[in-house]
Amino acid sequence: MTSALLTDRYELTMVEAALKAGTAHRDSVFEVFARRLPEGRRYGIVAGTGRFLELLADFRFGDDEVAWLREAGVVDATTADWLADYRFSGDIWGYAEGEVYLPGSPLLVIQSTFAEAVLLETLALSVFNYDSAVASAAARMVSAADGRPLAEMGSRRTGERSAVAAARAAYIAGFGATSNLEAGRSWGVPTMGTAAHAFTLLHDTEEDAFRAQVDTLGPGTTLLVDTYDIPEAVATAVRVAGPSLGAVRIDSGDLPSLVGQVRTQLDELGATAAKITVTNDLDEYTIAALRAAPVDSFGVGTSVVSGSGHPAAGMVFKLVARRGDDGDWVSVAKKSADKASVGGRKSPVRVIVDGVATRELIRIGSSETAAGERSLHVPLVTAGEIDARHTGPEGVARARLHRAAAVAELPDQALRLGRGEPVVPTVYA
Repeated sequence: MTSALLTDRYELTMVEAALKAGTAHRDSVFEVFARRLPEGRRYGIVAGTGRFLELLADFRFGDDEVAWLREAGVVDATTADWLADYRFSGDIWGYAEGEVYLPGSPLLVIQSTFAEAVLLETLALSVFNYDSAVASAAARMVSAADGRPLAEMGSRRTGERSAVAAARAAYIAGFGATSNLEAGRSWGVPTMGTAAHAFTLLHDTEEDAFRAQVDTLGPGTTLLVDTYDIPEAVATAVRVAGPSLGAVRIDSGDLPSLVGQVRTQLDELGATAAKITVTNDLDEYTIAALRAAPVDSFGVGTSVVSGSGHPAAGMVFKLVARRGDDGDWVSVAKKSADKASVGGRKSPVRVIVDGVATRELIRIGSSETAAGERSLHVPLVTAGEIDARHTGPEGVARARLHRAAAVAELPDQALRLGRGEPVVPTVYA
């Protein structure tokens, strides 16, 4: 299944015009970066790299796609023939998936001919804008949870394919599981889930529903206790599952007070090891507000798959350098008000002092590094060959570990939920 038509039309019309002008094959460098973070955010998390690389591998214009483009009048015959032979043959570097990014961070750099590279704009931005928005929001929730597990449960609040991407991104950012089975199959994300209110309503009594669930899943299951009356349901849950009851889930109500009451009741009934999980329209702020409550885990839906109010990371795809007719590299940049870019091939490093990140240093035209600097770019594609270490479930596992290490380098104020400026300044040199 090709990913080539997951593309905006103007990318193909630019290729057609460049082919006619004789400029299509000029060596060019494009960057993906964010001019700014979402308002009040202190850092972002890069996610989507592995997905982008797998989609790039399938970026082919087959006979059906080429025929449709010609019939629809999108491109002329010459361009259609060029597209039929399209294979990306250039180089791509980027921040490792899971890395912290800041305003101006060149998190993806594509070097190839203009025509080969410009076709990837929509694909790159659609992946990185969404996945990084989810991962950045999820990372804030992980910080707010203060070590307690989180599960992603937002499949019913976004598109069916976005749901898989969101589960993947949240896992990279530190969530422990997802309700989405395709994310488990495709990306190795642990899956979880037990029963909804419909299962309780199906049965004549709440006790019948609980017994059916325990008979099937064992006493260590999680029983949903807020369909009718919570104290009565907790008592029934312990009576049915016994003191080895795994957990109860609360999906409504005044959570801070309810959780305390339920914890007391469970302990009095002898289910001292039973956990409490909450799943009621949570975001990073409600999770933080429950920090002092005896909550053992959280399930987050709408807020995480929507980027907690910022569903796109605001990333852009810009040409920053090209070869001139004399063969030398020429830096190029926009000068538009509020949309200016910085030209030139860049090499970013993070300056680390006593284990803490202090600056994002972006060198233009130089790839040197000094003591106390961590290079941020890693090769992702070399001469058209994708580095498979960044793809599949193994790539997700690598990204999850990298995210933990990158966040651990940030100053303490990075983890505050209140509005603030980017926690590490970006400096060009």
